Amino acid sequence: MDPQTQNTSLQRLQNVENRVVKVLELAGGVMEELASPSGPKKEFVNSHCREFMQSMKDIQVTLREEIKSACEYRPFEKCDYNARIANEICFQKLEYVLTQLDDLKQTAGQYPSSD
Repeated sequence: MDPQTQNTSLQRLQNVENRVVKVLELAGGVMEELASPSGPKKEFVNSHCREFMQSMKDIQVTLREEIKSACEYRPFEKCDYNARIANEICFQKLEYVLTQLDDLKQTAGQYPSSD
C-alpha cells in the first residue's frame, strides 16, 4: 500500500468516524424526542430513524471496503529482494566457473599439444 493509498484509506476511516459520531447524535436526538413530556413527534422520529439506518448502511459498506483493502495489502509483494539475492548467487557461480575455466586453460597450456 503506497503512502497515497494509505493516506486515502486513513481519510476514509476518519470520515467513517465522523459519520459514527453523527449517527450517535441522531440516536440521541430520537431518544430525547421519545422521552419528551409532550410525547414524540412521529415525523421527527421516522425521519431520524431513516437517516440513522441509511448512515449505518453507508458506514458498514465503507468499513467492509476498508477491511477488504487492508486484507489485500501485501507489503513484500513488490520487493525485489529474492530476485536480487538469486542474481547475486548466479553471478558468484559464474565467477567460480570462469576461474575454473582459467585454471583448466592454464593446465591445458602446460602440456604439449599432440598435433
